[in-house]
Amino acid sequence: MTREPILLAHALSTFDQRWSPRIVTQVNDYDVRVAKVEGEHVWHAHDDTDEFFLVLDGELTIALREQEGERSVVLSTGAVFVVPRGTEHKPSSKDGASIMLFEPTGTSTVGDRHEDVPDHVDATTGHALEP
Repeated sequence: MTREPILLAHALSTFDQRWSPRIVTQVNDYDVRVAKVEGEHVWHAHDDTDEFFLVLDGELTIALREQEGERSVVLSTGAVFVVPRGTEHKPSSKDGASIMLFEPTGTSTVGDRHEDVPDHVDATTGHALEP
């Protein structure tokens, strides 16, 4: 990891792939990831960790399956949301968005429980950010 400031706009300009996060830096045992998203992800859950979302640009919808039933939250630029551990969720963005995520290092983008992963979703623990 670099010991220099990282401009998020520059980090996002280094790749075009959707649903394929890049690891910008690490904080203790957590990755700070950025991703470009568009269309639908996959229903999935992280059994042992919460998932933090920050929308840097655009709009992100997160569908949730909770005890009370299904609901969706809509996050606009600057909004944050935490999906509690064990909660099935499915992020999507109709017109595209740039997001930041905080997750324990090694956390899979498709969680511990997921439906079939479509070709446009990268099942990864994050990719190194290109200089």
